[in-house]
Amino acid sequence: MADKAVPHFHNQDGVPVIEVGSKEFMCIGALPPFDHPHVFLDMGADHEIICQYCSTLYRYNAALKAGTANPASSVWDDRARLAAE
Repeated sequence: MADKAVPHFHNQDGVPVIEVGSKEFMCIGALPPFDHPHVFLDMGADHEIICQYCSTLYRYNAALKAGTANPASSVWDDRARLAAE
């Protein structure tokens, strides 16, 4: 994720809530090729936001480092996908 200025998260596992360490990020829905349009979400002063495409609830957790999530599997890193191709 170091090559991305904005973290990307997905909800491939279908969990009800994803805790994130960033208030500004991209939601991609599920993993490619089943992803939705990659949308920028900004919580602003709030601590939660719902993706308008996939209805995933993201909750800010200040204890997490920027760009990380709980569950950790929700962080999308396209480098692993590109290496496999």
